[in-house]
Amino acid sequence: MKLNRRAFLKGAGAGVAASACASGLASSLFSFPAHAQSQGDYKALVCVFLYGGMDAHDVVLPYDQASYNQFKQVRQSLLTIQGSARQRENLLPLNPISHKQGNRQFALPPEMAGVKQLFDAGDAAIIGNVGPMIEPVSKAALEAKAVKLPPRLFSHNDQQAIWQSSAPEGAQTGWGGLFADHAASSNTGKTFTNISTDGSALFLTGNTVQSYQISTQGAAKIGILEHLSEDTEQAELEAALRHHFGKNTVNYDHLLHGDMSAILNNAYSANSAFDRATQAATQSISTTFPTGQLGGQLNAVAKTISLRKELGVSRQVFFVGMGGFDTHSNQAKSLPALLTQIDQGLVAFSQAMKEMGLHNNVTLFTASDFGRTLAVNGDGTDHGWGSHHFVMGGAVKGNDIYGTIPESTLGHERDAGGGRLIPDISVDQFAYPLGRWFGVSDAHLQHALPNLKHFTAPPLTFL
Repeated sequence: MKLNRRAFLKGAGAGVAASACASGLASSLFSFPAHAQSQGDYKALVCVFLYGGMDAHDVVLPYDQASYNQFKQVRQSLLTIQGSARQRENLLPLNPISHKQGNRQFALPPEMAGVKQLFDAGDAAIIGNVGPMIEPVSKAALEAKAVKLPPRLFSHNDQQAIWQSSAPEGAQTGWGGLFADHAASSNTGKTFTNISTDGSALFLTGNTVQSYQISTQGAAKIGILEHLSEDTEQAELEAALRHHFGKNTVNYDHLLHGDMSAILNNAYSANSAFDRATQAATQSISTTFPTGQLGGQLNAVAKTISLRKELGVSRQVFFVGMGGFDTHSNQAKSLPALLTQIDQGLVAFSQAMKEMGLHNNVTLFTASDFGRTLAVNGDGTDHGWGSHHFVMGGAVKGNDIYGTIPESTLGHERDAGGGRLIPDISVDQFAYPLGRWFGVSDAHLQHALPNLKHFTAPPLTFL
C-alpha cells in the first residue's frame, strides 16, 4: 500500500479528532494500584439520556377504568393508530407498595415487560413528573408570570443542557461532573472517573474532572495509526507517529500549541492505558446484550465497570445517549420500537451487574429533554415539560412510584396547556438522592445543584 499526502492528512485529521475528543487535559493519569478497592466500596451512577423528549404519557399509562377512559378520550386518534398495543387489557398493571396515588392505578406498555419485572422485584422505581425548575411552579403563578422559569422552555438544546447542568446551552459544567469532582479523590486512575459512550457530554464535565470517551468497541482509536498498522511497509512511520502521540516532553513557544499537544498526548496515553486494562482484565461478563443503539452502549459501560480494578477506580459516573424521541409524527410506529430497546437494554444491564456482584453498587437512571403533550397533533405529540423517569439498581427502594402522576386529562392544576405537565419535582430534587447515595457531601450538593435551595419539600427517598 502506498500512502499519499492526501490520505495521510485525512487519516491524521481523524486521529486528531479521535484523540482530542477522547480525553481532556489531565495529570497523574495512569498509575494503577496493584489491587482493587473493596467491591463493597465501588459505586457508579449511569445516566441514560433519551434525546428528543420522552412521551411519559405513553410509558406510565393510567390503568384504573375511570382514568383510562379519560386518557382514551384525549388520545383517541393516536390510540386508534396504535391498535391493540394500548388497549387496557394488554397493558402491564403495576402494584406499587405505597399506593401514594390514591385509588388510581398505572401500567407499563407491553413493550416493557422486562422493566415491569424489575419494578415488581423491587429493583426499579418510577419518579413521577420531573422537570427543570428554578423554583416551585403553580399553574396560577405560571399564568400570572409571577415565577422564575428555566430559560427557553421547550427548546431541545437548551432543555438538554438545563437537565444536565441547571443552565441553558453554553453551560460549562454538569452535575454529574461536579459530583465526580467530589468523589474522584478516591480514584487512582482519575481519568476514568467519568466515561461517556455518547461523545462529549456536558453532564460529565466538572471543574477538575473531564469525561473520557469510549465507543461500543472500547477505547477510541487514532485513525492514522490504525490505517498504517494494516501495512507492514509503513512500520517505521507508524512507530514514529506512535512515539510522537505518546510523548509529553516537547516545549512549545505558543500556548495553544502546547495545550493541543498535551491533549493529544494525554488522549493517546489514556487510550493505551484503557487498552492495557482491557488486556489485563480479571473479570468477564457472560450476559448477552441486545444489539442496537442503547444495548451496545450499556454493554460498553458494563465491560468498563468490569475493569474497575485495572483502571483504579472506586467511583464512576457514566453517560449513555439514545436518540429518536422527538415524536412529532409517526409515534405509534417509532416509540414502541424505542421502548423495546430501553426494556431489553435495562434488563441486560441489570443482569450484568448481578453477574458481577455489583447489583447494589450501580444505580442507573433515565433523563430526557422534556416530556410531551397529552394532546395529539395527528399521529404524534409536541414538546412538553414534566416527564416520568426510571431509577434502577439494587440500592433503589423499588416497586414504588415517587412524586405524583398527574391525571390523564386536560385543564387540571398541573397542565400548562395541551397536557404539557408542570413538573412537581425539579431536576435538582431528583439529583439530590443520587448524589447522597454516591457519597457527595451536602455542601457540595448545594454547589452542584444551585436551585436546590429554592425547594423546601422533604428529599425524595428512592435511595
